[in-house]
Amino acid sequence: MNDQPVVVVVDDEPDLADLYTAWLGDSYEVRTAYGGEEAVGLVDETVDVALIDRLMPERSGDEVLATVRDRGYDCQVAMVTAVEPDFDIIEMGFDAYLVKPVLRDDLRETVGRLLTRGTYDAQVRELFSLASKRAALMTQKDPTELETNEAYQRLDERFAELRGELDETVAELDARDFEVTLRRLVANSS
Repeated sequence: MNDQPVVVVVDDEPDLADLYTAWLGDSYEVRTAYGGEEAVGLVDETVDVALIDRLMPERSGDEVLATVRDRGYDCQVAMVTAVEPDFDIIEMGFDAYLVKPVLRDDLRETVGRLLTRGTYDAQVRELFSLASKRAALMTQKDPTELETNEAYQRLDERFAELRGELDETVAELDARDFEVTLRRLVANSS
């Protein structure tokens, strides 16, 4: 089984899609789609990051992005496109926007940053879940019951461990990452 993060590269220009795939292939499991229709078949719950071109025949990158979000896939998405950003991007559910031409280091840095954000999102969701369970039990059980219950002790240990992991992840994020992540968490909670 491959433990590498999964990245989907979507571009209707085969040479460019293959170039991005080559740039990322040594660090990630990369799936390549040469158009929007093919892309929606490649993106599933195992994908960590999708790099999507906006202007493609048959199915645009905007439509691919909408399909990914409508299906509830929780991957990070970067639009990698020659389309200069305009106000229409405000309502779009992507996590990063790169304007072509894109340099190798910029692409690799973006994927790495998106993976860190995805880790942070998952950690925050798990922390809130554990905190909710912990608080519910603390209000209903006396301290002696909590201290002697193995399942509660495991929950409490995981809660403390996760808080430490979140601190490490936060150190890797910068201000832009926080803004995007918080916006996404608020959108997912409403």
